[in-house]
Amino acid sequence: MQLWATLLVKGILIGLLASIPLGPIGVICIQRTINKGRLSGFISGLGAASADTIFATIAGFSLTFIISFIEEKQIAFQAIGGIVVVALGAKIFFTNPIRQLRRHKRKKNSLTEDFISVLLLTITNPLAVFFFLALFAAFGVVSGQTTWFLSLITLGGVFLGAGLWWYALTSLVNLLRNKFRLKQLWWINKISGITIFILGIFALVGVFVLL
Repeated sequence: MQLWATLLVKGILIGLLASIPLGPIGVICIQRTINKGRLSGFISGLGAASADTIFATIAGFSLTFIISFIEEKQIAFQAIGGIVVVALGAKIFFTNPIRQLRRHKRKKNSLTEDFISVLLLTITNPLAVFFFLALFAAFGVVSGQTTWFLSLITLGGVFLGAGLWWYALTSLVNLLRNKFRLKQLWWINKISGITIFILGIFALVGVFVLL
Protein backbone atom coordinates (compact mmCIF):
# COMPACT_ATOMS: atom_id res chain seq x y z
CA MET A 1 0.00 0.00 0.00
CA GLN A 2 1.26 3.49 -0.85
CA LEU A 3 2.44 5.61 2.08
CA TRP A 4 -0.25 8.25 1.51
CA ALA A 5 -2.98 5.57 1.52
CA THR A 6 -1.58 4.06 4.74
CA LEU A 7 -1.58 7.48 6.42
CA LEU A 8 -5.12 8.15 5.19
CA VAL A 9 -6.37 4.89 6.73
CA LYS A 10 -4.52 5.62 9.98
CA GLY A 11 -6.03 9.12 10.02
CA ILE A 12 -9.53 7.67 9.58
CA LEU A 13 -8.96 5.25 12.46
CA ILE A 14 -7.67 8.08 14.68
CA GLY A 15 -10.72 10.22 13.82
CA LEU A 16 -13.04 7.33 14.70
CA LEU A 17 -11.28 6.58 17.99
CA ALA A 18 -11.36 10.25 18.99
CA SER A 19 -15.08 10.60 18.23
CA ILE A 20 -16.60 7.36 19.51
CA PRO A 21 -16.53 8.16 23.27
CA LEU A 22 -20.01 9.58 23.95
CA GLY A 23 -19.44 12.69 26.05
CA PRO A 24 -21.67 15.78 26.09
CA ILE A 25 -21.10 16.32 22.34
CA GLY A 26 -22.48 12.89 21.53
CA VAL A 27 -25.53 13.49 23.72
CA ILE A 28 -26.14 16.85 22.02
CA CYS A 29 -25.94 15.30 18.54
CA ILE A 30 -28.33 12.51 19.53
CA GLN A 31 -30.75 14.98 21.12
CA ARG A 32 -30.71 17.22 18.03
CA THR A 33 -31.19 14.24 15.70
CA ILE A 34 -34.29 13.17 17.63
CA ASN A 35 -35.74 16.67 18.01
CA LYS A 36 -34.73 18.29 14.72
CA GLY A 37 -33.77 15.52 12.31
CA ARG A 38 -30.69 13.62 11.09
CA LEU A 39 -29.24 16.55 9.16
CA SER A 40 -29.18 18.74 12.27
CA GLY A 41 -27.46 16.02 14.29
CA PHE A 42 -24.96 15.27 11.53
CA ILE A 43 -24.07 18.93 10.94
CA SER A 44 -23.58 19.30 14.69
CA GLY A 45 -21.26 16.29 14.56
CA LEU A 46 -19.29 17.90 11.73
CA GLY A 47 -18.73 20.87 14.05
CA ALA A 48 -17.08 18.48 16.51
CA ALA A 49 -15.14 16.80 13.68
CA SER A 50 -13.82 20.20 12.57
CA ALA A 51 -12.68 21.06 16.10
CA ASP A 52 -11.01 17.65 16.43
CA THR A 53 -9.20 18.24 13.14
CA ILE A 54 -7.89 21.55 14.50
CA PHE A 55 -6.59 19.72 17.58
CA ALA A 56 -5.08 17.03 15.38
CA THR A 57 -3.35 19.75 13.32
CA ILE A 58 -1.78 21.22 16.46
CA ALA A 59 -0.64 17.75 17.54
CA GLY A 60 0.44 16.57 14.10
CA PHE A 61 2.54 19.61 13.30
CA SER A 62 3.94 19.62 16.84
CA LEU A 63 3.00 23.26 17.44
CA THR A 64 4.78 23.31 20.79
CA PHE A 65 4.02 26.96 21.56
CA ILE A 66 0.25 26.23 21.42
CA ILE A 67 0.65 22.97 23.34
CA SER A 68 2.66 24.77 26.04
CA PHE A 69 -0.03 27.46 26.29
CA ILE A 70 -2.72 24.80 26.71
CA GLU A 71 -0.67 23.09 29.42
CA GLU A 72 -0.24 26.37 31.29
CA LYS A 73 -3.92 27.27 31.04
CA GLN A 74 -5.25 23.74 31.56
CA ILE A 75 -7.29 24.60 34.67
CA ALA A 76 -8.81 27.70 33.06
CA PHE A 77 -9.79 25.81 29.91
CA GLN A 78 -11.34 22.97 31.91
CA ALA A 79 -13.26 25.43 34.10
CA ILE A 80 -14.65 27.33 31.09
CA GLY A 81 -15.57 24.10 29.33
CA GLY A 82 -17.29 22.76 32.45
CA ILE A 83 -19.32 25.94 32.93
CA VAL A 84 -20.40 25.93 29.25
CA VAL A 85 -21.45 22.27 29.44
CA VAL A 86 -23.39 22.83 32.69
CA ALA A 87 -25.18 25.85 31.17
CA LEU A 88 -25.98 23.91 27.99
CA GLY A 89 -27.34 20.98 30.01
CA ALA A 90 -29.62 23.32 31.95
CA LYS A 91 -30.77 24.99 28.71
CA ILE A 92 -31.65 21.65 27.10
CA PHE A 93 -33.43 20.49 30.28
CA PHE A 94 -35.71 23.54 30.31
CA THR A 95 -36.28 23.60 26.54
CA ASN A 96 -39.71 22.55 25.33
CA PRO A 97 -39.08 20.12 22.41
CA ILE A 98 -42.35 21.06 20.72
CA ARG A 99 -41.38 24.75 20.61
CA GLN A 100 -37.91 23.75 19.47
CA LEU A 101 -39.39 21.82 16.53
CA ARG A 102 -41.56 24.78 15.52
CA ARG A 103 -38.67 27.23 15.82
CA HIS A 104 -36.46 24.93 13.74
CA LYS A 105 -39.01 24.94 10.92
CA ARG A 106 -39.08 28.75 10.85
CA LYS A 107 -35.31 29.39 11.02
CA LYS A 108 -33.31 28.86 7.84
CA ASN A 109 -29.89 29.35 9.43
CA SER A 110 -30.35 26.79 12.22
CA LEU A 111 -27.93 24.30 10.61
CA THR A 112 -25.19 26.92 10.64
CA GLU A 113 -25.93 27.58 14.28
CA ASP A 114 -25.87 23.84 15.01
CA PHE A 115 -22.42 23.54 13.42
CA ILE A 116 -20.90 26.62 15.08
CA SER A 117 -22.33 25.88 18.53
CA VAL A 118 -20.80 22.39 18.68
CA LEU A 119 -17.54 23.61 17.11
CA LEU A 120 -17.18 26.26 19.82
CA LEU A 121 -18.21 23.84 22.57
CA THR A 122 -15.62 21.29 21.45
CA ILE A 123 -12.94 23.99 21.19
CA THR A 124 -13.44 24.71 24.92
CA ASN A 125 -11.75 21.34 25.54
CA PRO A 126 -8.29 21.87 23.98
CA LEU A 127 -6.86 19.19 26.28
CA ALA A 128 -7.97 16.84 23.48
CA VAL A 129 -4.71 17.87 21.78
CA PHE A 130 -2.86 15.54 24.16
CA PHE A 131 -5.19 12.69 23.22
CA PHE A 132 -4.30 13.22 19.57
CA LEU A 133 -0.60 13.35 20.44
CA ALA A 134 -0.99 9.93 22.09
CA LEU A 135 -2.97 8.51 19.16
CA PHE A 136 -0.48 9.81 16.59
CA ALA A 137 2.36 8.24 18.57
CA ALA A 138 0.46 4.93 18.92
CA PHE A 139 -0.22 4.76 15.17
CA GLY A 140 3.30 5.86 14.27
CA VAL A 141 2.25 8.86 12.19
CA VAL A 142 4.43 11.43 13.99
CA SER A 143 7.74 11.70 12.19
CA GLY A 144 10.21 14.41 11.37
CA GLN A 145 10.42 12.96 7.87
CA THR A 146 6.73 13.48 7.12
CA THR A 147 6.07 16.07 4.41
CA TRP A 148 3.36 18.71 4.55
CA PHE A 149 1.40 16.83 1.89
CA LEU A 150 1.44 13.57 3.86
CA SER A 151 0.51 15.43 7.05
CA LEU A 152 -2.48 16.96 5.27
CA ILE A 153 -3.50 13.50 4.03
CA THR A 154 -3.43 12.24 7.64
CA LEU A 155 -5.47 15.22 8.87
CA GLY A 156 -7.96 14.71 6.05
CA GLY A 157 -8.31 11.13 7.25
CA VAL A 158 -8.96 12.34 10.81
CA PHE A 159 -11.80 14.58 9.60
CA LEU A 160 -13.18 11.82 7.38
CA GLY A 161 -13.09 9.26 10.20
CA ALA A 162 -14.82 11.62 12.62
CA GLY A 163 -17.39 12.54 9.98
CA LEU A 164 -18.11 8.86 9.26
CA TRP A 165 -18.75 8.24 12.94
CA TRP A 166 -21.20 11.14 13.25
CA TYR A 167 -22.96 10.09 10.04
CA ALA A 168 -23.33 6.50 11.29
CA LEU A 169 -24.50 7.58 14.75
CA THR A 170 -27.06 10.12 13.57
CA SER A 171 -28.33 7.76 10.85
CA LEU A 172 -28.89 5.02 13.44
CA VAL A 173 -30.66 7.39 15.83
CA ASN A 174 -32.75 8.75 12.96
CA LEU A 175 -33.99 5.24 12.16
CA LEU A 176 -35.54 5.12 15.63
CA ARG A 177 -36.66 8.76 15.61
CA ASN A 178 -40.12 8.22 14.16
CA LYS A 179 -40.97 5.82 17.00
CA PHE A 180 -40.84 8.62 19.56
CA ARG A 181 -43.99 10.48 20.55
CA LEU A 182 -44.11 14.05 21.85
CA LYS A 183 -44.25 12.91 25.48
CA GLN A 184 -41.16 10.74 24.89
CA LEU A 185 -39.39 13.68 23.23
CA TRP A 186 -40.08 15.70 26.38
CA TRP A 187 -38.45 13.01 28.52
CA ILE A 188 -35.50 12.70 26.12
CA ASN A 189 -34.88 16.44 26.51
CA LYS A 190 -34.96 16.09 30.30
CA ILE A 191 -32.62 13.07 30.34
CA SER A 192 -30.23 14.66 27.81
CA GLY A 193 -30.14 17.89 29.79
CA ILE A 194 -29.46 16.12 33.08
CA THR A 195 -26.75 13.93 31.49
CA ILE A 196 -24.94 16.91 29.96
CA PHE A 197 -25.33 18.89 33.21
CA ILE A 198 -23.76 16.06 35.24
CA LEU A 199 -20.87 15.70 32.77
CA GLY A 200 -20.23 19.43 33.17
CA ILE A 201 -20.26 19.10 36.96
CA PHE A 202 -17.68 16.29 36.72
CA ALA A 203 -15.48 18.58 34.62
CA LEU A 204 -15.74 21.32 37.23
CA VAL A 205 -14.97 18.86 40.04
CA GLY A 206 -11.86 17.91 38.07
CA VAL A 207 -10.80 21.57 38.19
CA PHE A 208 -10.90 21.58 42.00
CA VAL A 209 -8.86 18.37 42.03
CA LEU A 210 -6.17 20.06 39.91
CA LEU A 211 -6.05 23.16 42.16
